[in-house]
Amino acid sequence: MGVYTFVCRSSGDEWTAKQLKGELEASAATPYELQRRLVAAASAADSAAGVQSSFSMVSPSSAVFQVIIGAVGGGAAIGGGAAAGAASGGAAAEAPKAEEKKEEEKEESEDDLGFSLFD
Repeated sequence: MGVYTFVCRSSGDEWTAKQLKGELEASAATPYELQRRLVAAASAADSAAGVQSSFSMVSPSSAVFQVIIGAVGGGAAIGGGAAAGAASGGAAAEAPKAEEKKEEEKEESEDDLGFSLFD
């Protein structure tokens, strides 16, 4: 698995990117085209299957772009764990709600004195 991190900057009509630790570089007219070129460059440097990428704007003229090669299996495992955690957390959250509802019903029955104060 290879991780490639790029610092991207815009100067006028051109976006440029340099790898944080390495030799890969690219330039393009738009951020989208720059991302495509960086993914192609990273894929050429690492032949593993599966590509994930993340583009985060830091300011209007700079961004960080990360390409992860060979991360398809790991992403599925992480997603599965998160889904299982959410499912168990949801069940635990429902139990206190049921208890609160029972307590509210008891309060109503204790306050019912059989007459109305506004009659």
